[in-house]
Amino acid sequence: MLLSVRYLQKVYGKGINTVTALKDMNFDIQEGEFVAIMGESGSGKSTLLNLIATFDRPTEGTITINGQALHQLKNKSVASFRRDELGFVFQDFNVLDTMSNKDNVLMPLVLSNVDVKTMQDRIVHVTRQLGIETLLEKYPYQVSGGQRQRVAIARALINKPQLLLADEPTGALDSKTSDEIMNMFKEINHNQQTILMVTHSIRDASFANRILFIKDGSLYHELYKGEETQQAFQKRISDSLALLNGRGV
Repeated sequence: MLLSVRYLQKVYGKGINTVTALKDMNFDIQEGEFVAIMGESGSGKSTLLNLIATFDRPTEGTITINGQALHQLKNKSVASFRRDELGFVFQDFNVLDTMSNKDNVLMPLVLSNVDVKTMQDRIVHVTRQLGIETLLEKYPYQVSGGQRQRVAIARALINKPQLLLADEPTGALDSKTSDEIMNMFKEINHNQQTILMVTHSIRDASFANRILFIKDGSLYHELYKGEETQQAFQKRISDSLALLNGRGV
């Protein structure tokens, strides 16, 4: 079991200002899975991702990644665990325009004090995989949105993370570029990279092998793709979202 979430709760505020963002959340993700999380705005998707990413701590319950219970991490160990075990892809790319694409990609290795030869080997491999080897000497503002997202994905993968977390990774891209990025995610997953992605897009979600639907802070329903076509899976996702949102099918 790569990721285990047990009885997870997150409560903000106190007294009459209390807001329960997550309650009694339970699920597991096996190594090599590609899982999408869906739900209405405010359902708790981003809160869940932030807790798994160690950006926040739960009120109750446990999250275990590769045998490490996150609540047992000391404050000084959280950053190194996050850097070494997790990769992140954000909607707004989150790359630094003041650094070249190469330096953006290498940043996690620099922070981990990895030796120069390992850096060179890793960046050659990951940039070839993502087709951005010719963009390394350019800066993020000199390339397209899709290329910036590829740079961000390369940065997320260069430390060989146990778990890749993606928050609306195509939200700032057009449909054609979105499909290119999602096909890239599918290929990355075929290489046994575990992926957990939050998305509003039915089409993006259909690239995953399993969908977790969240409603009012709880796990409402889940779907497995199995052997069906992507088009058929999109239809089932759409039907499940309609039920989730109380519209019937």
